[in-house]
Amino acid sequence: MAREDDPPVAIPIEDALDLHPFAPAEVLSVVESYLEAAAAAGLVEVRVIHGRGKGVQRARVRSLLARHPLVAELREATPERGGAGATVVRLHPR
Repeated sequence: MAREDDPPVAIPIEDALDLHPFAPAEVLSVVESYLEAAAAAGLVEVRVIHGRGKGVQRARVRSLLARHPLVAELREATPERGGAGATVVRLHPR
């Protein structure tokens, strides 16, 4: 688990963000930072991998995505891209 004095973790800005390595308390801020960086990098669509589990993390992430100003659309990933364990996000162009 990260401590306050730990340096920030650099997340590569690719077309997918896997949230499994992050503590549940960090997930929403990680997703927000990732969306901003992805939009700034010119990405149009990204996939957020939150996992299947009981659906708690998926609900938290989708709630954030549904109200985030950079998000134009969100949908469950197709089975080959993670199904219920991932959400595909289309970003508003910048």
